[in-house]
Amino acid sequence: MTTEERREQLRGALIDAAETAIAEGGLSALKARDLARTVGCALGAIYTVFPDLDALILSVNLRTLHLFERTITAVRTATGGGGEAAPPDRGAAIEDLVRLAVTYLRFAIEHPARWRALFQHRMAEMPPAWFLREQVRLFRHIEAPLSVLRPDLDDEARALLARSLFSATHGMVSLGLDEKLMTLSEPVLRRQIETVVMAIGLGLTPENAPDHQEVRP
Repeated sequence: MTTEERREQLRGALIDAAETAIAEGGLSALKARDLARTVGCALGAIYTVFPDLDALILSVNLRTLHLFERTITAVRTATGGGGEAAPPDRGAAIEDLVRLAVTYLRFAIEHPARWRALFQHRMAEMPPAWFLREQVRLFRHIEAPLSVLRPDLDDEARALLARSLFSATHGMVSLGLDEKLMTLSEPVLRRQIETVVMAIGLGLTPENAPDHQEVRP
């Protein structure tokens, strides 16, 4: 085995171990010494394949983003959507938005520690471009139904609207699942999300926009 192959093997083992640690105990459970012990390497060996733990956490979070994308793609495909394709009409587009929001709730409930790690991880600098590109790619699943509801918007305005809709959904999920604030049962939280997202979807028509220029970034 070449040196590069050994590096890649160690890299994969460290991501696997970090992924397990985060999934079981959250970001606070991620300790360099524990990782080294788990994969059977020296502590310093970690930093021969990752510059720091931030880079390792980003690799785990990337896997989480990919897992979420597989989840929403499977849901959309099973209901006649599939990939990033736009729904056939306004009714289907609204249903798609609601389905995406509910899928996000289910993902947060089924993978709580991994989901929280996406938002709890703080870096001193902006995340690297490759990670930001993966985030943007996920928003295209929201942009697809929005292109049916607001065909008058250009790509930039539609992307901003997709982020706004995600922020609204994420806020409801975060508050609803926060045990220290206002924990809601899953059925109640789901109904709340369905009601709000459907109301937003029904209101998203060009004629209801106060001013097309106002929705542009």
